[in-house]
Amino acid sequence: MLDRVFTIVAGRIAALAGQPVAFIVAVLLIVAWGLTGPVFGFSDTWQLIVNTSTTIVTFLMVFLIQNSQNRDAAALQAKLDELIRAVEGARNEFIGIEHRSDTEIEAIRAAIEVEVRDDAEAHPAATVDRLRNRY
Repeated sequence: MLDRVFTIVAGRIAALAGQPVAFIVAVLLIVAWGLTGPVFGFSDTWQLIVNTSTTIVTFLMVFLIQNSQNRDAAALQAKLDELIRAVEGARNEFIGIEHRSDTEIEAIRAAIEVEVRDDAEAHPAATVDRLRNRY
C-alpha cells in the first residue's frame, strides 16, 4: 500500500518538476527572494531561508529522481527481457544479466563485441541480411 502511494506521488511530483513551468516558478521564487534582500537587510535569517529551502527541496528530489530512475530501468529491463524471449534466435541467457556484477557484465559485453566484430569481418553483410530475412 505504502509502496503504491509513494509510486503515485513520486511519479506525479517528478512529472511536475520536469515541466518548464516548474523551472520558471523556481526562478521567480529566487528572484523574489533576491528582491526582498534589501527589505530584510540581507540578514542571516534572509540567507538562511533560501539555503534551508533549497537544501530541503534538493534532498527530497534526490529520492524522487532515484525512485523514477529505478522504476524506469526495471520497466525497460522487463521489456528487453520480453523481446529477448520472443525473438527467435535471441539468446535467453541474456535475460536478467542486469543482476550480475559489473565485472561479469563487462566481460559479457566484451565477448559480444568480439563476437560481433568477428562475424562482421567474416560476413560483412550477414547481420543486415539476417535482419532483412526476418521481415
